[in-house]
Amino acid sequence: MLDFIYYPVSGIMWVWHWLFSYVTPDSPGGDGIAWALSVVFLVFTLRAILYKPFVKQIRTTKKMQEINPQLQAIRKKYAKDRVKMTEEMQKLQKEHGFNPLLGCLPMLLQIPVFIGLFHVLRSFNRMGTGMGQLGMSAAETRSQGNYVFSADQVQNFLDARLFGVPLSSYLVEPSTEFQAFVEPGAAIDFTRPQIAYVVVPMMIVASIATHMNSRASVQRQPEAALENPQTRMMNNLALYVFPIGILVTGPFFPVAILLYWMSNNIWTYGQQHLVFGKIAKEEEEARRLKQEKLKANAPKPGVRPDRPKKRNTAADASTASDSTGVSMIKADSTDKADSTSDSSPDGSSTAGAGPGAKPKPGQKPTRSGAGAGPASKKQPSNRGGKSTAKRGGKRGGKR
Repeated sequence: MLDFIYYPVSGIMWVWHWLFSYVTPDSPGGDGIAWALSVVFLVFTLRAILYKPFVKQIRTTKKMQEINPQLQAIRKKYAKDRVKMTEEMQKLQKEHGFNPLLGCLPMLLQIPVFIGLFHVLRSFNRMGTGMGQLGMSAAETRSQGNYVFSADQVQNFLDARLFGVPLSSYLVEPSTEFQAFVEPGAAIDFTRPQIAYVVVPMMIVASIATHMNSRASVQRQPEAALENPQTRMMNNLALYVFPIGILVTGPFFPVAILLYWMSNNIWTYGQQHLVFGKIAKEEEEARRLKQEKLKANAPKPGVRPDRPKKRNTAADASTASDSTGVSMIKADSTDKADSTSDSSPDGSSTAGAGPGAKPKPGQKPTRSGAGAGPASKKQPSNRGGKSTAKRGGKRGGKR
């Protein structure tokens, strides 16, 4: 049913086993180290393939944390209109290049890989009657191939031992299935307590490693994200529920699956340190460039900043009004000068017009006494001459 997963998983494992079988010496009862390393490097290969999606997941998570306040504001604003809320949230996510699917992609891709590896490892021993098992006898299961593995490689895997126990054995496995791990008619060379001695420490290490990886990821989250109820719930799941889940389900996992889980956590720890360190350097470089740009645009010490002056609308209006008034006065003066130089229709000059003369249209009226001109002014010299003559005549008569 899921052969498109089982064949690639078993194929990658086959390549690594073929390589390590020439590097590592045979362990007692089989090349257990080579098979163990093939499982470990199967994990590393798959995680290397998923490296770019993992980086996108981290960037998507950080992007979500940045726009989370705006998302909360949209939820609050359109709490009664679900359709509008969805539209606005999608619009905001599109503007910031946020894709929620990228945040779940690495995890979603690891699930089928884990299922595929679990099925392939269990298929080395098909004596079970549960889901995915065929209920074969010990002789039949040792003579059947397992996807890309031949029957001889299946026998080699079943005979291999890691710390004295088979790689596909698990703590609660029925003892009737132990016969597949030895030659037909041979005595069982391991016990259930031996499986527990290997499985239980691996369960604890895998659980602690899962908790530490989750803790390192949570510590890198900003305080704003930690205040989000959904983020707190997911953090609690990663910090406590998942590690406890490994302890609960560990007895049902083959030794190779627990080895896969430990290897996966080792890779995750190193990858997180690498990716978060790289992102931190990028952010620090962006901040440095921004500061340098601001510093370059800032005025030098002792130089007054060149700030644009604010326009005073009232002063500008007053100045414009004054200039307009002055222009009107100058225009009136010019008109007045022109009007005084003009002659009346009968040939007489208007300069000598009397006070009661009617001004022409557009001409500024003259005040009384102002338009008489020089002839209308009193001549003090005449009065002075007259009085002098009188005084002289009086003086002459007396003599």
